[in-house]
Amino acid sequence: MGDNKAMRFLAFLLVWLLPLYGDVVAITGARVIDGTGAAPRAATVLIDNGRISAVGEEVRIPAGAAVVDARGKTLLPGLFDVHTHLLASGGAKDLDWGKILKLYLANGITTVADMSTYPEQFEPMRALIAQGLPAPRVLMAGRFSTPGGHGAEGGRGDFHTQIVQTPREAREAVRRFAAYQPDLLKVFTDGWRYGTDTDMTSMDEETLTALVDEAHKFGLKVVSHTVSKEKAKLAARAGVDIVNHGIGDADLDAEAVRLMAGHHTGYVQTLAVYEPKTAKVVEARKRRWAHLLANGPLARNGGVLLGAGTDAGMPGTPHGSSSLHELELMVQGGLNPLEAISAATLNSARLLGVDSERGSITEGKLADLVLISGDPAADITDIRKVERVWLGGREVDRAALLAAVSRPGPTPLAAVPAQALLDDFESSDGRSRLGTLWINNTDSGHDHALMSYQVTLRTATNHALSVLAEMTPKDRPFASMILPLSKGAVRPVDASAFAGVEFDARGDGEVTLLLRGREAAAPARFRAGAEWHTVRLPFSAFLNAETSALTSLEFRLSRAAGQKAFLELDNLRFYAQ
Repeated sequence: MGDNKAMRFLAFLLVWLLPLYGDVVAITGARVIDGTGAAPRAATVLIDNGRISAVGEEVRIPAGAAVVDARGKTLLPGLFDVHTHLLASGGAKDLDWGKILKLYLANGITTVADMSTYPEQFEPMRALIAQGLPAPRVLMAGRFSTPGGHGAEGGRGDFHTQIVQTPREAREAVRRFAAYQPDLLKVFTDGWRYGTDTDMTSMDEETLTALVDEAHKFGLKVVSHTVSKEKAKLAARAGVDIVNHGIGDADLDAEAVRLMAGHHTGYVQTLAVYEPKTAKVVEARKRRWAHLLANGPLARNGGVLLGAGTDAGMPGTPHGSSSLHELELMVQGGLNPLEAISAATLNSARLLGVDSERGSITEGKLADLVLISGDPAADITDIRKVERVWLGGREVDRAALLAAVSRPGPTPLAAVPAQALLDDFESSDGRSRLGTLWINNTDSGHDHALMSYQVTLRTATNHALSVLAEMTPKDRPFASMILPLSKGAVRPVDASAFAGVEFDARGDGEVTLLLRGREAAAPARFRAGAEWHTVRLPFSAFLNAETSALTSLEFRLSRAAGQKAFLELDNLRFYAQ
């Protein structure tokens, strides 16, 4: 009986594993650009068990192998984009992170580094990808900045970007983030705003050095938002692994290049996000663009390793296509096409520390491959002619991916059933009764609302959430507390078995409650007074609420500029009829 169970399990395992790799595939007749910078050559590439098993002119093709005739076409390693924002659509309609991942894969970008997720989102996003959500290989970064620094002005919660000002704070923040198993860390070190806006704060060398040192103890690479020459020197001395965004205030001088090369600090230009999109460009932006174009070759000539990234998701920088356009811009700046392709393949893999597994067409590496209908080594614009893509030896269905992206509405994800009790603030670990972390949120900008929140005593043995807020002197300031209904608010939650939301509240005036989900719903409002009272809001009070796919609840305090507000909450739950 035990042997039968073992056999059944083995059979199940084989059925589960085989589709991950597919059959043996031989790609023949292609012009192979292997990512190392070597000249293209005619070769057969054999894929077996998800990896490249042979590369050469005289490769023996096993009987039964699937043969891909690639004559007249070019085979490349899967491309990298080492700077993306998977949760930002760049203003595109109906584009969520599930669709964004599909866009990368369909465009031949098989590895992306994401700079925008909350650490609470790492685990559920990774789980969905592991369960079959089509995606490239995704590396997720923890984020760090300084008080008043870039990256902290978007109104997002304090747990989205850790704020550090001293070496001690930096080391502690890295240790705290390490528990989430980030793939790398992003640090906003440079507050220069391109000569077109008020500068933000920058990180001092001692703090950055401590942060990098602590990160390296955990085996984590550090990417820095560094945009000025002197801060690039500081980043290199501190041991930063990748200077991201390109230097735009000046041409790199010999000292900067020497420090970057000597400390093995790579350079990623993100030209796509800075490219002038209109003829009407202010002089400061013209000067920056000229420096950005010049600094790629200057860094290369000094022995600095160049990678490729875009900042995609930001305005005017669409996902997927921008990664291909980045190579065109690198060539426009003075690299040759093979150098640009190497930057987007093996160089980026080396900078991210994954070159033992991918980044080049080399025996033993994962078969992440892109077939191009053209010759990008002769004409880099051919890089856009992506015809076929393989990830781990399995060919990607590009047509299906692009059809899913163009389909109206969000990526369908199976909803998990909602539970009644959401939070009574009695958990000992600081999490809600759902196991999620509350998030604070404000209006964006340097001068955003200030807020403080903590769990306090309502009675001698009963706790509640207390929120204090001070509105900044500008239009429409606000302060919010957000309860994710699933970890990181990634998976939707089905609350359709319930009739509405109920909670105890105390405060000093009107509060807005928003139901967040796949579709936008009109908010409901209630008044919180000086005495505790129970508020019951039926889902019908939220116009167009799709309660079968909720992600979070948001309690928002909005007051006139300069005013203060407070709110206390307890016993938050969904109630039935």
